[in-house]
Amino acid sequence: MEAAELALIGVGLSMDAFAVAVCKGLAMRKIDMRYAVILAVFFGGFQALMPILGWLAGIRFAKYIQAVDHWIAFGLLAFLGIRMILETIREKEEKIERLDRLPVSLQEFFLLAVATSIDALAVGITFAFLAVRILPSASLIGCITFGFSIAGVLIGNLFGIRFKKPAAIAGGVILIIIGVRILLEHLGML
Repeated sequence: MEAAELALIGVGLSMDAFAVAVCKGLAMRKIDMRYAVILAVFFGGFQALMPILGWLAGIRFAKYIQAVDHWIAFGLLAFLGIRMILETIREKEEKIERLDRLPVSLQEFFLLAVATSIDALAVGITFAFLAVRILPSASLIGCITFGFSIAGVLIGNLFGIRFKKPAAIAGGVILIIIGVRILLEHLGML
């Protein structure tokens, strides 16, 4: 898998974290960079950790399913992308109260980081089937998510909620496209 594809996967995976960060930024009357960095560290850290955990699980089973691994990779990425798009479309708009200072809750950050990185666990399983070098890949995904999380807080504070849905839908589309490309490549059509 090429660096550009890994970067696109990182962008796709980071869109849930970006959407949450936009909401957090929207809730701030003025930017608190300490808050934004802590949030980004949690989101980026978990987006890096989860593919590693998925990869470790996937390598245990890769030899048993090598004949169909490209179908599994396609299915997981397409499922995650479609789910991300559908959840975004169905999501109801929330009224967010803007506060001078948001409380830093490590427990809340932990729960949000886990919730926004579950998809990365499934991608890690896919990486095992595709023999992707996991540490550089997971690091790239984590760094991209870190950057998108800080950007989400800033954009949310500056522009409000209007970028949340388009970003999440774009992330889902990216995952689907990469899944289709993997399938077509393994079937010899690319």
